[in-house]
Amino acid sequence: MSENYDVIIIGGGVVGCMTARFLSRYQLKILLIEKEEDIGSGTSAANTALVHPGYDPVTGSLKATLNVAAVPMWPQIAGELNFAFDRCGDYVVAVGDEELPKLDILIERGKRNSVPGMRLLSADEMRKREPLINPLVSGALFAETGAMCDPFGVTLAAAENAVMNGVKILRDTAFEDFIIEKKRIIGVRTSRVDFACRWAINAAGLYSDVVMHKAGVRPEFKITPRKGEYLIIDRAEFQLKSVYFPVPTAVSKGILATATVHGNTMLGPTAVDQEDKTDKTNTTPGLQEVLAGGKKLVPAVDVRHVIAIFAGLRAAGNAPCETPGVKYSQDFIVEIPQNVQGLVNLGGIESPGLSSSPAIAQRVVDLLKDAGEDLKVKKDWNPIRPARPQFRHMTHAQRQQVIDKDSRFGRVVCRCENVTEGEIVAEIYSLVPARSYDSIKRRTWLGTGRCQGGFDMPRVTHILARELGISELEVSKKGSDSRFLVRSTKEVEADND
Repeated sequence: MSENYDVIIIGGGVVGCMTARFLSRYQLKILLIEKEEDIGSGTSAANTALVHPGYDPVTGSLKATLNVAAVPMWPQIAGELNFAFDRCGDYVVAVGDEELPKLDILIERGKRNSVPGMRLLSADEMRKREPLINPLVSGALFAETGAMCDPFGVTLAAAENAVMNGVKILRDTAFEDFIIEKKRIIGVRTSRVDFACRWAINAAGLYSDVVMHKAGVRPEFKITPRKGEYLIIDRAEFQLKSVYFPVPTAVSKGILATATVHGNTMLGPTAVDQEDKTDKTNTTPGLQEVLAGGKKLVPAVDVRHVIAIFAGLRAAGNAPCETPGVKYSQDFIVEIPQNVQGLVNLGGIESPGLSSSPAIAQRVVDLLKDAGEDLKVKKDWNPIRPARPQFRHMTHAQRQQVIDKDSRFGRVVCRCENVTEGEIVAEIYSLVPARSYDSIKRRTWLGTGRCQGGFDMPRVTHILARELGISELEVSKKGSDSRFLVRSTKEVEADND
């Protein structure tokens, strides 16, 4: 086997990267592998970007326990890792008298789950707080611990802090199998080479069922991808103040209308189960459902102001709640299974997975300690991941300071979002380097404005090629199978002569 590690984490989404960050505090040799070109490019890159207070999960479920445990952890983690986080509170909005009793059910569940800072609002108070809300509102539940974040920003920040503290991250590295001797995992086989380890952590998201089955664990467990479609509204045309949920359905929290940390309004998601773990196509019926759901909450939403659509897949599992007396399936799995040694098994981490991720990571640490690991804290562990300059958020004086140090910060590449060449180059040489257009886009937010990359894409392609020492024909959108260009303009002109 190529190298020997104490811990190998399978999956570079928010749960895997947060777990890597928490474990990096200890004297362990850790490897994180991610099959895609970049970390956080699955569910962690396409979701509702919210930290839920914890009134929605069934009382007694692991989802409820970890969601509520994680909520007070977020402000400190956001401060240490320097990612966008806004504890704005959230609302569940009842429209019409028939929906009003459902708020009582939610607030009672929230109390059983020990969620702080909840209260019921009258229709008049809700209309005063949000003038754009449906005038037929009959009341609302307000939870002050609800928050917004940038889920990819969270994932990247956790990953970079893990790397700062000694974790190795390999992308384009797919898990293939476990190497098992006498019912103990001793290594992981990947698309690159085999790695030896004492512990493997299954944080594979949509593929967590495949990974655990390779270890002979929970053969009955299955992930069913649940597609959610979204609409993004131009912030120059329309803005909300906070997060507005409808009363929930049996399968999801419903289609919400929410502000974002980037200033846009987002509508969605739908909730449609499917078998394909890769199909994230948008559909006309799905987008029509999103628009109708958004307009139910905020009638002023105008389809003419939609600037982007996308879809994400949630890893809905079928694991039952293991708390006696609670009949509930689709709970989280966070365990060290008995039938194989050396595995920490995480599965079915759908919503509120992002919200729960710090508590899941802490639970992994606790499980390892309970299993006999002598986890010794590094004397030089650094919890702080410094923020990089963001031109669009600077004052004129701050902008001049960074331009004086590096003239590339004076060249704006993305006009809609005010992203400069200096920021792009910084991401190419960061601790988890950006190597494709989408990886630059997620890190800097270029290409997300009104023109959706129409202005910046050729320039970003040129910068990536120059800095990576490759041809522009090799620059990709999100990996080698998604290259932008097939030949130069001069070759086209020559063919036409």
